[in-house]
Amino acid sequence: MNRPNRASVSFILITLLLSTLGVGVVVPVLPRIVSSFLGGDIAASSRYYGSFVAVYAAMQFLFAPILGGLSDRFGRRPVILMSLLGAALDYLLLALAPDLAWLFVGRVMAGITGASFSAASAYIADVTPPEKRAQSFGLIGAAFGLGFIIGPAAGGVLGSIHLRLPFLAAAGLSLANFLYGLFVLPESLAPENRRPFSFRRANPLSSLRNLGRHRVILGLTGALVCSFMAQHILRNVWALYTEVRFGWDALDIGLSMALVGLAGAIVQGVLIRPLFSRLGERRALVLGLAVSVTGFVAIGVASQGWLLCVFIVPFALGGIAEPAMQGLISREVGPSEQGQLQGSLASLASLTAIAGPLLGTGLFAWFARPLAGPSVPGAPFFAAACFQALALVLVLRLFARIPPKAP
Repeated sequence: MNRPNRASVSFILITLLLSTLGVGVVVPVLPRIVSSFLGGDIAASSRYYGSFVAVYAAMQFLFAPILGGLSDRFGRRPVILMSLLGAALDYLLLALAPDLAWLFVGRVMAGITGASFSAASAYIADVTPPEKRAQSFGLIGAAFGLGFIIGPAAGGVLGSIHLRLPFLAAAGLSLANFLYGLFVLPESLAPENRRPFSFRRANPLSSLRNLGRHRVILGLTGALVCSFMAQHILRNVWALYTEVRFGWDALDIGLSMALVGLAGAIVQGVLIRPLFSRLGERRALVLGLAVSVTGFVAIGVASQGWLLCVFIVPFALGGIAEPAMQGLISREVGPSEQGQLQGSLASLASLTAIAGPLLGTGLFAWFARPLAGPSVPGAPFFAAACFQALALVLVLRLFARIPPKAP
């Protein structure tokens, strides 16, 4: 087994980047593929699309703690590699899906393989000192941001050639990701820090109960739920919303999502270190949530497509909130529990990813109806702003009760 070193963080970030590229290339075209099976019915397509996203999230909810627990037992490397190989096969299935039923099967498989992000997050925690984990989790966000710069733009270009071509590209990226990890990714979890696998701990509901064993983690759970809900609404309504309101095609949607990724990568890859050094994790978290509230409202009221793109840039500053929360939470447990912790957090994110897309696409479908009552096309984004505002209130109350932990 290779000894992990500073380069290990680079290895896992590139792995996450390639995985995100695979996801990003299909985002601009998946709603259109769903619509093609439903005769172009916008309301029905929105509801089906929301259901597919919810199924994907449900599988992540069920399997994230299992994969996290397996990574605590057998190491991070084998779990990550098997998930990447499964993702390659899944995208190939999606490329060939002849109807909605097979598309549904593909989303189930994608959710299972996507649950490996818990092991990847635990890998980062393994090789990073506690005081630098927030910055490392910020680099994870930067990797996601870069993936969503290149991925959606490439998906828009490929989708304009053929709707299924992005799935084939994603399959190739996932296979390349697997081969990369097979040859260069060392194991991060030392044998003495491993522990037996337990189905009781891997039960997703039990894993969520484990979050309540620490005061800070318990206090941040409510804020995490709200923040996750807001983010899932944004991600899963964007393509539908911009197509209907501004008449954007797959290329326009892909390029706009690339702008979102670029802004996020700059914030989390460049600005997060000086911001955390100057503000600390707590104040950075409060700032990020406050900016997110304002940003969601601005996106919801944007009346022109170019104005929406302008609002994306300052809105990206809210991306400092999630790595700040992850950094605070990861300090509360030891090395042998990082896999379970990250699996529990991934399950929590997946649980909200079931409700968030259903709520967001449901609101969009309701107000997209030709005979809908009041026309509030930005309703999903206003709902997201409310969730972030509630997260801000919960965080402020928590920080007022619990003093900061000494470095």
